[in-house]
Amino acid sequence: MTFVSEKLIHGKKRYYLEKSIRLPNGKAKKISVYLKDYKKEKPDLKKYHEILDGKIKTVFGDFAVNHYKQGHIFTEKVFHRLEEIKIDYKKIIRKLTRKQLQDMLDRFTINFTYESNAIEGSSLTLKDVTFIIQEGKIVKGKDLREVYETINTRKAMEWIFNEKPKLNEATIIKLHQILVENTGISFGYKKLPNFLLGRNVKTTSPENVKEEMDMLLEEYNNCKNLHPLQLAVDFHGKFEKIHPFEDGNGRTGRLLINIILMNYSYPPLIIRKIQKMKYFHALSAFDQGHSSNLYYFLIEKYKKTFEKFFEIYVKYL
Repeated sequence: MTFVSEKLIHGKKRYYLEKSIRLPNGKAKKISVYLKDYKKEKPDLKKYHEILDGKIKTVFGDFAVNHYKQGHIFTEKVFHRLEEIKIDYKKIIRKLTRKQLQDMLDRFTINFTYESNAIEGSSLTLKDVTFIIQEGKIVKGKDLREVYETINTRKAMEWIFNEKPKLNEATIIKLHQILVENTGISFGYKKLPNFLLGRNVKTTSPENVKEEMDMLLEEYNNCKNLHPLQLAVDFHGKFEKIHPFEDGNGRTGRLLINIILMNYSYPPLIIRKIQKMKYFHALSAFDQGHSSNLYYFLIEKYKKTFEKFFEIYVKYL
């Protein structure tokens, strides 16, 4: 909460705009801005709120710089931008009424569902997806599996937004179960080998999936020095290479990115179908040990989703 404080310094009253914040490590910090020419009767604090917001963003950016591993991609500049977006996203959430927030999440769900399923080859249009999600009805003449994939992705998104599940094996299995309901696909780890079209990599054999998924989750839980977005990228790349399920690995994996981001209070992202080939090429490079393309790609998706969806939504309220 932001407030104005009064202090007596060298016999003169001085006023400060202040706000206490809590850093990711749990420590509290007070940020303040000196109010020059402050008048109690007619306070004009707009510019001071902007200065205070800038200071808060700098503090969170500096925290990221000092606590997360830097590299040639996750640089100081990138850390500061990622944290600015996180703070602006939280401000948007706080400003919305309950009805507005639900509307925003519904619209996000429609966009995410359409784009994610289209990446996997779904023929449903954005209009079809909107109708199915908003009306809860089946569109005549459409592939029933694609319709259920749409319904299931909406259910999965609602579960994630409402329950905010932690990333663990139970969450991953339940997420997959929700996504494949009524599609004829068995949920849970695969029992037969599978392969990846267009990617020169061998997926994990069924008998080794459990062990490799346990190792991936252990690595995720023990890696405290990477920025949450980098954690999400690394997890996604390795998860898709394991390809632990009979089907639905891509849709599950893209939702897991957002579970990780939201676990750390970052906004979720959308990968658009128009960048499908760029996305697949980045995954292929990751398979071969070259993570840069996937890092650049998902950093861009994080920024663009905020700028083109969340900021635009608020602009047109």
